[in-house]
Amino acid sequence: MSYYVLADLVVLVHFLFVLFVIFGGGLVFWKPWLAWAHLPAALYGLLIEWVGWACPLTPLENALRRQAGGAGYEGGWVEHYILPLLYPEAFTRTLALVLGAAVLLINVAIYGLYLWRR
Repeated sequence: MSYYVLADLVVLVHFLFVLFVIFGGGLVFWKPWLAWAHLPAALYGLLIEWVGWACPLTPLENALRRQAGGAGYEGGWVEHYILPLLYPEAFTRTLALVLGAAVLLINVAIYGLYLWRR
């Protein structure tokens, strides 16, 4: 498997993790034990946004792309559709704080609804 394909897989995993952080709380309605996986993931995602940490998947992806010869992000479906969602051009510190707040509010609402229904 080429480094380029591995880098694309890292981007897909990154994207799925972001979706899990944002919306994974909804899975507790289906499988309540998933809260044990989702709550730490959501907290980690929130801290990445609010504290300004770098996600370890980003350096891994960049290292794989360099191993592939610095292919960059042009060409291919993953680069065209997924990467702009993960790395928007206008991504500022304020936007990171707002996104973190949105993640927190979405998950508080989901878990609040879940607890209320129980």
